[in-house]
Amino acid sequence: MKCSKEFGVFLPIAQGGWIISRNTPVLDASYRQNREAALLADEIGLDFIMSMAKWRGFGGETRHWDASLESMTMMAAIAEATRHARVIATMHAGLHNPAVVAKMVSTLDQISGGRAGLNIVSGSFKDEFEQMGAWDGSLSHDERYAMTQEWTEIIKLLWANPQLSYDGKFFRMKECVSNPKPFAAPRPFLVCAGQSERGLQFSVRNTDACFIGGKDEAQTRAISLRAKALAAEYGTSIKTYCMSTVICANSDAQAEALARHYQDGIDRGAVEGMMRSFGVSVKGETNAMVERAGNTFMTHVTIGAADSCRRQLSQLLTDCELDGVMLIFPDYVDGLTRFGRDVLPGLRADFS
Repeated sequence: MKCSKEFGVFLPIAQGGWIISRNTPVLDASYRQNREAALLADEIGLDFIMSMAKWRGFGGETRHWDASLESMTMMAAIAEATRHARVIATMHAGLHNPAVVAKMVSTLDQISGGRAGLNIVSGSFKDEFEQMGAWDGSLSHDERYAMTQEWTEIIKLLWANPQLSYDGKFFRMKECVSNPKPFAAPRPFLVCAGQSERGLQFSVRNTDACFIGGKDEAQTRAISLRAKALAAEYGTSIKTYCMSTVICANSDAQAEALARHYQDGIDRGAVEGMMRSFGVSVKGETNAMVERAGNTFMTHVTIGAADSCRRQLSQLLTDCELDGVMLIFPDYVDGLTRFGRDVLPGLRADFS
């Protein structure tokens, strides 16, 4: 019987991964580590493999995310190396011309045999864009989503039509062609992580799934329900996924000790750098990711022996009315091996 939930992996494309600590296993942003993680994810039967796009890190003692690979290039290589899982690359609408992205994703779809996905980012990281002269300070948060709306429309239209003329506020196309078309029908899988009201509206109207994450499970549930309510209002459907960092060991006590060890090594300089990147005052209000990162982990955390991890993830999916979870590990080889052997079979049984 088919499992009603989906499970994927968020690759360690940037130095340090998703735990801001001096005490974690080394994640060096190398292709070797990312390829090894992707091959394991594909082997154990995960549904998707995704990487983010990052152009500037957070510094600190660990130089967190200061080095990172480029997402689309890396996922093309991952697509060639894997056979089953969907491969999702990330593109920033504010950096990449939509006609170029349409062809890049079509190429990824051909390499992967119809498994390509695109994670759409509207582009809200001022420091990353400003360093390369690509920050448009005249655009508000909502206007960036209006720009991303046009960008996404153009990509979809280029995939579906022989040519396109488009006269928008932000983009213009003149008899633009884009061939070959993607393999996937009706088109490649689209996701977005916007969870403001405007971000959710964009995600529901334009994508197949949105990644969400509140400061706690209650907030995550509220965001998931809001996305699904918007989908019902618009006469469509949307999947909601969240991220979870999985610390799995031979016993609950060992896993909890590992988590404390990572927390003891928190790199506060990198956390402050992250807050500045998000445009958040070090002493002011924070968003959900920054609040979690203040406790070392940037996402929801699952901690325990295998059966404890299964129960926690099952409860998260049920309580928050989620359609899937994207997994993060301190050590991807050990974590994916344990997860595939000891956790995933039970989780799939829970939702079959």
